[in-house]
Amino acid sequence: MCGIVGYIGTQQACPILIEGLKKLEYRGYDSAGVALLNGGNIEIVKSVGRLHDLEKKLNGYSPWGSIGIGHTRWATHGRPSDVNSHPHKACSSDFAVVHNGIIENYLQLKGWLASEGHIFCSETDTEVLAHLVENFYQGDLLEAVRKAISKVEGSYAMAVMTDQEEDKIVCVRKESPLVIGLGKGEQFIASDIPAILNHTRKTYIMDDHEIAVVENEDVSIFNGTGKKINKSVFNVNWDQQAAEKDGFDHFMLKEIYEQPPAIKETLKGRLDIENYRIQLNDITLEAEYLKNLSKINIVACGTAYHAGLVGKHVIEKLTRIPVEVELASEYRYRDPIVDPERNLVMVVSQSGETADTLAAMKLSKSMGAKVLAVTNVVGSSVSREADSVIYTWAGPEIAVASTKAYITQLVAMYLWGLYIAQLKESLSQKETKEIMDGLRCIPSQVQCILEQTSKIEDIARVVYQKDDLFFIGRGLDYAVAQEGSLKLKEISYIHAESYAAGELKHGTLALVTEDTPVLAVLTQKNIYEKTLSNIKEVKARDAYVIAVTLKSNKSIETEVDKVFYVPENLDILMPLLTVVPLQLLSYYAALMRGCDVDKPRNLAKSVTVE
Repeated sequence: MCGIVGYIGTQQACPILIEGLKKLEYRGYDSAGVALLNGGNIEIVKSVGRLHDLEKKLNGYSPWGSIGIGHTRWATHGRPSDVNSHPHKACSSDFAVVHNGIIENYLQLKGWLASEGHIFCSETDTEVLAHLVENFYQGDLLEAVRKAISKVEGSYAMAVMTDQEEDKIVCVRKESPLVIGLGKGEQFIASDIPAILNHTRKTYIMDDHEIAVVENEDVSIFNGTGKKINKSVFNVNWDQQAAEKDGFDHFMLKEIYEQPPAIKETLKGRLDIENYRIQLNDITLEAEYLKNLSKINIVACGTAYHAGLVGKHVIEKLTRIPVEVELASEYRYRDPIVDPERNLVMVVSQSGETADTLAAMKLSKSMGAKVLAVTNVVGSSVSREADSVIYTWAGPEIAVASTKAYITQLVAMYLWGLYIAQLKESLSQKETKEIMDGLRCIPSQVQCILEQTSKIEDIARVVYQKDDLFFIGRGLDYAVAQEGSLKLKEISYIHAESYAAGELKHGTLALVTEDTPVLAVLTQKNIYEKTLSNIKEVKARDAYVIAVTLKSNKSIETEVDKVFYVPENLDILMPLLTVVPLQLLSYYAALMRGCDVDKPRNLAKSVTVE
């Protein structure tokens, strides 16, 4: 998945494709390639690495052709390599395909196609699409694509061309963006508007299940039933930078708003709702080993460490297996005790390249431990060296401050806890059903929070003027408070600290004054009154108190100065909701202070040094 471009017209396609791909570099990628149709032949050139690596291959050899498709790949199925890069061809070189999304049933389709004589070259799910189109092709590319997608389960934005029909590109969209740019005697295809803005501002924004036949002089679009439709032209009036951010002012805000679909992607194919079971098909660790675990060590840094703190509560509650959460930079130097037979080490890293986390993983493996990785990047060092992997399908994250990667790491923790509970039979089917149903509600509930940003901005107007702020909570609320504190300090430069609410009276109350706001997270019903008593303690010291709590706790309005209400779900799932207003608070406070939101000082996105 990542960036798609396509061109059909009278100009040389290759330079246009490369230019378009460069406009999509902000999305993150690990390989790139182009396919050009010239004189009855399709030529494919692709390379692992950055676009300049592809350009080196093309240097002195730019395949001529006025029809082409290109792609920047961010690996999902199969590590980054020349072979796994897009475009993909079928058995012959008669068909070329680029694709964003995930084909969930690709293994079944691959097995069937192989039995029909198809030979596969890559590890990707996308290659299946090329073979499907080839298998169904009988002189009509549109019909072949229709039949191909009828066999596919999953998400896709796809562009296909064949040397059997040199006058068209066929593209289709389901749950992955695709736009068509309209020119005079030429047309453009892209997964995102920035790729085509230098050529046209007239576009068709494709909707789910629509298929388009793109020709020099015409674009024909059909709905899911095969009926030709007339779409309205969307005229783009954004500038280039705004277009890269989908109209958002910053990548961080864009990525906060991308959390509902990111959660859906991470859950997709892993919840068997009919039988209320968890499906983690990529897990290769033996079931008997997992059932007999006596301890799990979660090892991570920064935001990923905070995801582990939530994971500790969740996994222990669901499985009754003790969990320790450790900072990778400490774990690797403290001579940890690991029982290779009964301990599992979980390492968590968005990039999969975090130096301390990698070192901690290597140390664990040297002691004979099995390692499970939770990461967002296929082909990363962590994913290659771990014994098994749970991928978080958050998509590329550009802003230094992690948001959608964190929330999908939380989802991975819930999935893993439920998976082990399933093996150990430590939960009843009723309990499992309740949690799975609750997880399915989370994307829409996060969306509900995102529709209340004006309330968060109002709170930020109080916070941004302060030099210090305390976050407090108990249990799962305290775990989320720690992440909220980190977000605020890293992008707004406000000194923020998080405390277990019951610990305030053991020292921290000495720092509470009328100039020090206290943000309390209180969503856990069994300890709500306890946290409320801690709020009274800081109010007695004249603190300005902000509460993040449930809609059912309206009475709290008489105890605090500001309240933000989150939707109600199971107590155990509340971290997935309470973190979102804390992310937004950090964003708006930083914005009001004039900070560089996406690139905070002294910090880097992927920390590859000690």
